[in-house]
Amino acid sequence: MSALGRHILVEFFGCNPEIMNQVSTIENGMVTAAETAGATVINSTFHHFSPYGVSGVVVIQESHLAIHTWPEYQYAAVDLFTCGDEVNPWKSFDYLKKAFEATSYSALEMRRGSVDQLERIDFDLSTMRSEAKERQNPGKYTRNVWFTDKDDNQALSIRYTGEVLFDKQSDFQKVKVLDTYAYGKMLTIDNMIMCTEKDETHYHEMIAHPAMLTHGNAKNILVIGGGDGGTIRELLKHSSVEKVTMVEIDEAVVEASKLHLPQLSSAFGHEKLDLIIGDGIKFVEDAAAGSYDIIIVDGSDPVGPAEGLFTNKFYQDCNKALNDNGILVAQGESPMFNEQVFVELNHALKGVFGKEAVHCFTFSIPTYPTGIWSFQMATKGGAHPTKNFDADKSAAFAESNNLNYYNEGIHTAAFALPTFIKKKLNA
Repeated sequence: MSALGRHILVEFFGCNPEIMNQVSTIENGMVTAAETAGATVINSTFHHFSPYGVSGVVVIQESHLAIHTWPEYQYAAVDLFTCGDEVNPWKSFDYLKKAFEATSYSALEMRRGSVDQLERIDFDLSTMRSEAKERQNPGKYTRNVWFTDKDDNQALSIRYTGEVLFDKQSDFQKVKVLDTYAYGKMLTIDNMIMCTEKDETHYHEMIAHPAMLTHGNAKNILVIGGGDGGTIRELLKHSSVEKVTMVEIDEAVVEASKLHLPQLSSAFGHEKLDLIIGDGIKFVEDAAAGSYDIIIVDGSDPVGPAEGLFTNKFYQDCNKALNDNGILVAQGESPMFNEQVFVELNHALKGVFGKEAVHCFTFSIPTYPTGIWSFQMATKGGAHPTKNFDADKSAAFAESNNLNYYNEGIHTAAFALPTFIKKKLNA
């Protein structure tokens, strides 16, 4: 043995960009590459970064394999380091070149720790051997695979099992379901967190119940978006409801929820639900005047198919489609994340419904960026979410339906805005 280790620095070019953005696929590939070379895998830790890019390392008994990808450049930088002569890093290289579908590469091998330049010393291993025995690889390595939702300045990472339960590229967006350790199953769209089993009630109870209990007797309701099913589940808990029409543009979201999120999708078979797969913006535009008691706009961030849900024209059409005592609720973004959109949406609603008819309210949700999110409510006919509010009715409803987040205290408190939010909205 002329050197302690073999170190190959690799650049893969022309890789499949879809593979370069799939953290679970890359993790599986790197682990298999290590095993193909004859290495013993101890641990793997991988992170996906939103909107794209993966970093990770596989710790092997003989050293490590590391990677970072740039899907937008079809490029991966890979580090293959093995100790001794028994593990051949070039076997890992050959495997990864095929797995990543690289069209070309650059590779440089270096010998690490030249034996001729080193002097070996003797030291007592007797006390270390018993400790090492307890730490031997039991035959199953530890996986640390992380999903990261981030922008240029902040990020949220959630560890998951590494398995992707649902993965479909629809005509509109990339829909996935992952199984996380802390939050249960998680729905993502275009690598942004939409909901998790553990905290989805925060969002869905708050988008539905404040409006329903402010109105008091809503019978005909329209939901735009909401393909996971959580919003319709909450609406259909109200006995006054006669019909809920839900218009979701992407059938893949509904499919993912039905297959893997039974907690959210339980109301899809309800007799009062009319599910339409189609363009919600066009549906509202064509709706007859005065058709609905409540319209709920349950869209994602203003990109892709949800972009049109943040325009003046859309909310003018919503205003027309509501009856004289109607209420609109829209997903309102975060006052600390998408600040500009948060303010612009509030001002747009005030321009359509009138300043005194628009009410912003907030709630906490740990898996959304910054942990604080908002809904915007616009009312017709003078209804007010705190002045026209029956606390006893709200308390009874929350208790009888075993709600997880919403109650009569949360209802009124949600509309009490911090000073910094008031300043943003009044600027």
